[in-house]
Amino acid sequence: MTGRMTARPSGADPLAEISGLSLGPVAGGPPVLHDAGLSLPRGRVLGIVGRSGSGKSSLAYSLLGHVRPGLEVRAGTVRVAGLDPFDRADARRLRGRVVSYLGQDPASSLNPALRIGTQIAEAVRLRSSARRAHEVRARVEELLLSVRLPADRAFWRRLPRQVSGGQAQRVALALALAGTPGLLVLDEPTSGLDTVLADGMRGLLAEVLSDGERAALLVSHDPAWVASVADEVIRLEEGRMVGAGAPKAPMPALPPSVGSPSGGHGPRSARSTGGDGGLSVRGLDAVHGRVSVLRDISLTVPAGSCTAVVGPSGSGKTTLARCLAGLHRPARGSVEWREADAERGAAVQLVAQDARGALNPRESVGTALTRPLTGVRRRSAADASREAVRLLGLVGLGAEVLARRPGELSGGQRQRVVLARTLAAAPRVLVCDEITSALDPETAGGVLDLLDSLRRTLGVTVVMVTHDLTAAARGAERVVVLDAGRVVEAGPVDRVLTAPEHPVTRELLAYAGDGVLAAPDRRR
Repeated sequence: MTGRMTARPSGADPLAEISGLSLGPVAGGPPVLHDAGLSLPRGRVLGIVGRSGSGKSSLAYSLLGHVRPGLEVRAGTVRVAGLDPFDRADARRLRGRVVSYLGQDPASSLNPALRIGTQIAEAVRLRSSARRAHEVRARVEELLLSVRLPADRAFWRRLPRQVSGGQAQRVALALALAGTPGLLVLDEPTSGLDTVLADGMRGLLAEVLSDGERAALLVSHDPAWVASVADEVIRLEEGRMVGAGAPKAPMPALPPSVGSPSGGHGPRSARSTGGDGGLSVRGLDAVHGRVSVLRDISLTVPAGSCTAVVGPSGSGKTTLARCLAGLHRPARGSVEWREADAERGAAVQLVAQDARGALNPRESVGTALTRPLTGVRRRSAADASREAVRLLGLVGLGAEVLARRPGELSGGQRQRVVLARTLAAAPRVLVCDEITSALDPETAGGVLDLLDSLRRTLGVTVVMVTHDLTAAARGAERVVVLDAGRVVEAGPVDRVLTAPEHPVTRELLAYAGDGVLAAPDRRR
């Protein structure tokens, strides 16, 4: 499709309007967003879909007057309520009052040192007309109740680390609504939640948007949700708008990706590629302070296989991942890796959920990859540079990425760079904590194919901690279900996800949709 395309929903005068917007690297090169335009009236919801790296978030951030580090505005205009968000004075009048942002990571919106009630009260004072103590208190209570959270004093006094992931996301939503904004920018706000919490959050956001008083720009890789709440959807490919219209029926989740390391044919139904050995967990208990988080966890992951760990938010999945990687000391029990050849590199390495936070934004990819090679593995600078190129090739990236910084990469590219850096330590076990949660279905499918390829080519063992049951069905042979820090169900993925025995497993599947149940069949 050629020529300029602008999404123009019918209705009143636009609350937000973008015209001919182009963004590109400061150092030069192809644009990441080219000649984009949209017009969004109050009371309408506009969805943005596309692959990872297509420019979705860049387009959404422009409504807040923000561009990623390393990028610049090359052409075009952006107006929100008639003001320019890239103008400092206008931005102060807009942000938090006229336009608010809710992203996929609530931790970035919450101050870990301040109590929840204090944070919401500060937002109310800054962004609304409430000034007196009783007015602020009443508004905080109203906001907490509107996002389905307790409004009692005990909840007010909690710190962010003392609430679950779903509660933290709703606190972030309350902060976004503190100034009664006319425009909400929602960037993957349910991607880090389990199926039950994600469904509740989607319902809550649908209520917030249903009053017809607000406009919303929704970036999501959840096609069913976009179709259910958006009045119009625009599609981006390689920074260009290639389609706009009414939302269509959702596509199947996690389609096979073209050009993935495994050839785009979907996952193999591999079993353990090793002989003896594997990861063994026996009687593991873990605590945070005085709070018990994991209780008597026992499991075995055969060498060369993949086991998925699933469960509701707050069930202890991330703590288990950190225990496996040696980053959290168990209160009791053991984690052991057994193999005949124990001389190859570090045994267990964690691949973190937040690829952006795992990389130093000021360092190039080349520096991030060569440091463990020259430091821990004591290679020469020339040898480390050659090995860095080889590692990038293993994860499907070219040598040109070495000179880039994390802010210049898409979400899928950052995740692959983190994988490459992890492989630099020559691990035998990869513990992957929610590594597909922030990716669109096609890119997530590519990452799962990549893990399968690494198992085949390098013989690594994979523990996949995930809330995405479709990813578990596609990539794993076995699945372990956690709830309240205990293993409540475990077994072959085909059995657990088609004939679940425990109520928690059945509830997770009930909110995941029918596509999960078909996923094991595609693995054969």
